[in-house]
Amino acid sequence: MRVIDRRTKLVDVLGDAAKKLAKERDLRTVGDFLDFLPRRYIDATTSGHLSEFAMGEQAVLIATVVASTTRRMRQRRGEMLQVRIEDADGAQAELVFFSKYGHEQRLQPGVRGVFRGQLGTYGASVQLTHPDYSLLDAGGEEQIYAGGLVPLYRAIKGVTDMQLTRSYRLVLDQLDGSPDPVPPQILARHDLADQVAAYRAIHLPRTLGEAGRGRRRLRYDEALVVQTVLAQRRAEYDALQATARPPRTGGLLSAFDERLPFELTAGQREVGEQIAADMARTTPMHRLLQGEVGSGKTIVALRAMLATVDAGAQAALLAPTEVLAQQHHRSITAMLGDLAQGGMLGGAEHGTRVALLTGSMSRAQRAATLQEVLNQEAGIVIGTHALIQDTVMFGELGLVVVDEQHRFGVEQRDALRAKAARSPHVLVMTATPIPRTVAMTVFGDMDTSVLRELPRGRAPIVSHVVPAANPAWLQRTWQRLGEEVAQGHQAYVVCARIGDDDRSPGQAGEDSDLGELLDADPSETVDEGSAPQRPEAIGVHQMLEDLRAEPALAGLRIELLHGRLPADEKEAVMQTFGRGEIDVLVSTTVIEVGVDVPNATAMVVMDADRFGISQLHQLRGRVGRGSAGGLCLLVTGTDNEETVERLTAVAATTDGFALAELDLSLRSEGDILGARQSGHRSGLRLLRLAHPKDVELIDLARADAADLVASDPTLAEHPGLAQLVTTRLDDVQAAFLERG
Repeated sequence: MRVIDRRTKLVDVLGDAAKKLAKERDLRTVGDFLDFLPRRYIDATTSGHLSEFAMGEQAVLIATVVASTTRRMRQRRGEMLQVRIEDADGAQAELVFFSKYGHEQRLQPGVRGVFRGQLGTYGASVQLTHPDYSLLDAGGEEQIYAGGLVPLYRAIKGVTDMQLTRSYRLVLDQLDGSPDPVPPQILARHDLADQVAAYRAIHLPRTLGEAGRGRRRLRYDEALVVQTVLAQRRAEYDALQATARPPRTGGLLSAFDERLPFELTAGQREVGEQIAADMARTTPMHRLLQGEVGSGKTIVALRAMLATVDAGAQAALLAPTEVLAQQHHRSITAMLGDLAQGGMLGGAEHGTRVALLTGSMSRAQRAATLQEVLNQEAGIVIGTHALIQDTVMFGELGLVVVDEQHRFGVEQRDALRAKAARSPHVLVMTATPIPRTVAMTVFGDMDTSVLRELPRGRAPIVSHVVPAANPAWLQRTWQRLGEEVAQGHQAYVVCARIGDDDRSPGQAGEDSDLGELLDADPSETVDEGSAPQRPEAIGVHQMLEDLRAEPALAGLRIELLHGRLPADEKEAVMQTFGRGEIDVLVSTTVIEVGVDVPNATAMVVMDADRFGISQLHQLRGRVGRGSAGGLCLLVTGTDNEETVERLTAVAATTDGFALAELDLSLRSEGDILGARQSGHRSGLRLLRLAHPKDVELIDLARADAADLVASDPTLAEHPGLAQLVTTRLDDVQAAFLERG
């Protein structure tokens, strides 16, 4: 018998039977077929009772034939076979075969088997018509479920589970002798099954423990693939040459630090020292900065940018939206004061300039800004995707800061890095706390810094869930908003959609980068036709009208903000709100990240069940940024218990890292390799990052991958592992790993 491997075409092994597998499930190679894993198993000794299934369901019955009869059919030629079976409870069902041939001799009284088909009724009898079956008590080839454990797979039209099991036996018998992609010393060190044994244990199991051991090996393979790619990326990045940008005294950074009206937190100082040490080396910095909402990431990034200017280079800050880019430009310019007016009347002697580059700028504004950037008059350049256009040229780009990195693709980030003569240092920021296991699985090629401590003087944010079905509670919500404004403060009211006439009903607002769609609570989803449709979320236009008519808010200045407004209107609204000339801002999630108005102390999130945990936490972070504290009211009309529990959990804590762990446990990690961004299924088929044993495997694989890549960066000595990496991690998922 010839030996095959994962690359062998399935049709060469299974013949015409492989055509259905290719058509229905895109299973074209032996590797594809082996990775088509059982959904679950049933134990023929304890399961398969008729009482476990409802009429119309696909039933899998473990039963014994008690009677078998044939009779001639009235409407067609030939004889039909009727077989009565009985399960361990004594419950009976009838099997009907419109052709007796091939079944009559096998299905004799006393024979025990596995029978699978759709449950129906005929008269007073429970019936399965032309079921698939396999006999458990027969010898030789007929006894395909030797241990009584029956693997069940996702449905394939025209292919039964039993046919799949026979095919797996054929494939695995020929796969014996194929080299293992993981070095034997690693398998021995972690007590892992070899690959062929693992697949045999999964597809042809004798016990659940055996199947579990097989899956453990495949989970390790999954972890090793991701960690190997990250280790290779890190090795490639470390091999690049950058210009060292060591800190110097007496420059912009020193002048800025002397003027700070507050004391940096211990965390900010520590991260600042880490960044300074990175930038002092000739290997480019590649650091992820994640921090709690309001922890002061912008100050840390600004200090790194000023140090870059001190070292004779420029820094670029890439922001995902114009609102955020404009916010960064305003706040950084205000914090620097005359230090941001280099070469201008009244500017500091050694100052620089802060340039803003967005797609909505006029041609004249753009031309002037491009000249400032090219001449290096602007030491700090802030912008959106407009920064990466070919017409943008830097005098000397030394540092790239990417804010909210998950909103950018690898091509966009690399296009900005390519504008530097030598590899620039890169600082990636995210305001969404990331659980450790996710960070090391997706960002394992980066050094990671964490800011947990909030600046001194920040008062806590109090949150409550408000049931929209209770008119008194909703009325009290608007009264509380009025009370906050009466005390001289401002408020946000956030809606999940824009809701104007040119928007389809129920579609999320575009400002959130599909946030409302991606973070929607899965427990609230219903199938069309099977249940009442979910009530439509209120849009900002309707909300604006309702609030202006609300007696509790009479006389207040209430305005509107969403992402489809022209850029100059959005900027004007934000500046007006920042000056305190708007009392209540009705907005979509365009204000989710980076917007900093310390006088805003209250927020109402309408249809809060439409948002995910992390998004609610980010929204809530827009209030309580001053000394007056904050209030966040989560309004929901749902009565779904799981959703209410989720919202209650958000209201109960402001610890973003705790909420991130909760989010991981509730929603799993289905999109961490970019599935939701790309429309493809996640590469993590088996690993569950909320599972402690899988976290252990990831830790083991990370150390193993680092050792392998250190001694063999291209995996030339491990061709099997190189092939496994290539086949398991597709281009879309590999690109997503690069988003770090």
